[in-house]
Amino acid sequence: MPSTTLLHRPSHARSAAERKRDHDRHRGSFRERGYDARWNKARAAFLRRHPLCVMCLDAGRTVRATVVDHVVPHRGDQRLFWDESNWQALCKHHHDRDKQRIERGSEREDVRTMFPLPSSVCATYPGGP
Repeated sequence: MPSTTLLHRPSHARSAAERKRDHDRHRGSFRERGYDARWNKARAAFLRRHPLCVMCLDAGRTVRATVVDHVVPHRGDQRLFWDESNWQALCKHHHDRDKQRIERGSEREDVRTMFPLPSSVCATYPGGP
C-alpha cells in the first residue's frame, strides 16, 4: 500500500473550508449581489447574442457559452454590474477555472490586460487601463 505524506498546518491556521466559509459569509448571498430575475433575463438575452465562449474561440475551439462573466469584477458597483460592455460569454470550464485563477492573481497578467475593455468604458470607470 502506498504511503501518503500527511500535511500538517499550525493549530492557529484555518483550513481552506474555514476560509471559504468566512469569505462567503461576508460577500452576501447570490441575490444580495444582484443576481436576480432581472439578471437572469439579461443573462439569457446576452447568451443568445453571444453563444460561444470567447476564451475557447481564442484557442480555436467552438464551445457553447453558459456563463456571463464580468470582465472587470464589479465588486458591488451596480453601474459596472449592468454595463454590457463589461460582460463576456464563457463556458463553465473557463469561468470556474481560468478566469478565477486570473482574478485571484495566480496569473502574472492583470485581468484588464488580458480582457481589455473599450476606451469608452475605461474612461468611465476609475482604475481602468
